[in-house]
Amino acid sequence: FAATIANDVCRHAVQYMGGYGYCREYGVERLLRDVKITEIYEGTSEVQKMVMSGNMLR
Repeated sequence: FAATIANDVCRHAVQYMGGYGYCREYGVERLLRDVKITEIYEGTSEVQKMVMSGNMLR
């Protein structure tokens, strides 16, 4: 779930910086790309929630 929160934070940072949020010299766009890859690597939050709830119900 950390990747989901990080994605939200990065999206807000890009919005806060406006057009500069997409410029490579500021680094925010790189963080947004990296966190998206992390979110894909971890798996979707919905699948994680289903696995956790299934284990709790046993």
